[in-house]
Amino acid sequence: MSRKHLVLLTVCAATLTINLSAMIVNIALPSMARELDAGTRDLLWIVDGYNLAFASLVLAMGSLSDRFGRRPALILGLVGFALTSTAAALVDTSGALIATRFAMGVFAAVIFPTTLSIIANTFTERRERASALGLWGASVGVGVALGPVVGGVLLTHYSWQSIFWALVPITLVTIAMAVAFVPESRDPSVPRIDKYGFGVSVAALGTLTYTIIEGPEHGWRSVETISGFAAAAVLIVIFILVERAVEHPMIDVTLFLDRRFSAACAAVTIAFFALFGFVFLITQFFQFVRDYTPAETGVRFLPVALSLAAASIIGGQLAPRIGTKLVVAPGLALLGGAFLWISQVTPDVSYPSVVVPQMLMLGIGIGLVSTPATESILQVLPPARAGVGSAVNDATRELGGTLGVAVVGSIFASQYSDSLISALDGRVPEKMLAEAADSVGFADALASRMPGISAVVDSSFIDGLNLACIIVGVLCLLGAAAGLVALPGDRYDPLAEGDLNQDDPSETVGAGRTA
Repeated sequence: MSRKHLVLLTVCAATLTINLSAMIVNIALPSMARELDAGTRDLLWIVDGYNLAFASLVLAMGSLSDRFGRRPALILGLVGFALTSTAAALVDTSGALIATRFAMGVFAAVIFPTTLSIIANTFTERRERASALGLWGASVGVGVALGPVVGGVLLTHYSWQSIFWALVPITLVTIAMAVAFVPESRDPSVPRIDKYGFGVSVAALGTLTYTIIEGPEHGWRSVETISGFAAAAVLIVIFILVERAVEHPMIDVTLFLDRRFSAACAAVTIAFFALFGFVFLITQFFQFVRDYTPAETGVRFLPVALSLAAASIIGGQLAPRIGTKLVVAPGLALLGGAFLWISQVTPDVSYPSVVVPQMLMLGIGIGLVSTPATESILQVLPPARAGVGSAVNDATRELGGTLGVAVVGSIFASQYSDSLISALDGRVPEKMLAEAADSVGFADALASRMPGISAVVDSSFIDGLNLACIIVGVLCLLGAAAGLVALPGDRYDPLAEGDLNQDDPSETVGAGRTA
């Protein structure tokens, strides 16, 4: 195996570790709901604490890795990830777990930008880079596959803490590979961190996510919720103004004038919004409504995971030949169709004949979006600044995932709560009904003790799931329509290999393309 392939194997292992962490937690949500007395908002924060820290810090960490070295950044991030995974395995309250998930997200933000920037600096020809990105994207699918399966097996025999213990040896092996195989690369000319832009961006993302997650508790029309959205909007405007004013911005917002960049970022955001929101709900559907064990739930994720991995490789090969637009837009359309189909499910839906095809559509759609859109983003910046480009790609993924969990989870929580309270008002003591409306885990336990309640809880869950899926499906279809207009339709000319000149790494990646 060549040195390049060993480098690719290492960064794919790092990517796998991060995605494994995200997916393996979802499979444990029902167990956490029962053992930690965690309500829906607690579960949202256990997932989104990680995503929010990741999305908030990844741009700054990408710039730092460019400046001080991608290899030490990768190793440092992996060491911190192993330590915080250990800490997560030792806590015994939902609040402490949320805090450790934030810490894990910080180190994931250090790791992830380095993986794409190392690929961009190692594989300099577009065709070669597209293949490497396809395998990198496939590692995301492998993480989606292994997370639920490994988590399900562990939870069948051990407590929920075991899912975090399992991450430690995987991370340690990846550290050894990084030390042995990854060469050093850096760009010392990268300017200092834009601390003002960094501070405002963290405040904007935090305010928006907090407002969405807490929306069902306060009410969507409450002063708290409206004020939160207004504050987030003001902070986003301030961020744009700050980035336009400072000499060395954290992100050059004028990049979004390049449609290869802006449209691709939007496509990635929508795809991971859909994926993370889907995974958050479907794990609970399988375990609470269908009464599958964690292991049975994990196995049932394989169709979406394997199709995502395969489509990531295929999409990476197709985009240079037929154009990004003709791959990404159909991918978003498939996603939209899958979610609108899922919105019609019932508690007794057939897994083989209905759920499997839905998952295949969803996985193929995300795979067709992810790799071509990522490759389009990376074309805008030269290899020397690949950390910034990859960080933007990572930020859009995590922003989409963070908002996906927050929005989908909050829409579900509101509809589920309304349906349950409406159906059980007067049949269940008020205090118990309030707890059941706040926590599906509590409602599931209550249904096992009170005859006639189980069907109502399942129906209320489906009401919330269906409404959330309709909204996500419409969003994906709107994204597909916008992609047909905004995404680049140019294809790669195999006779023009000059898109990345190794002798001049500052050269823009756009050369060698034909209209």
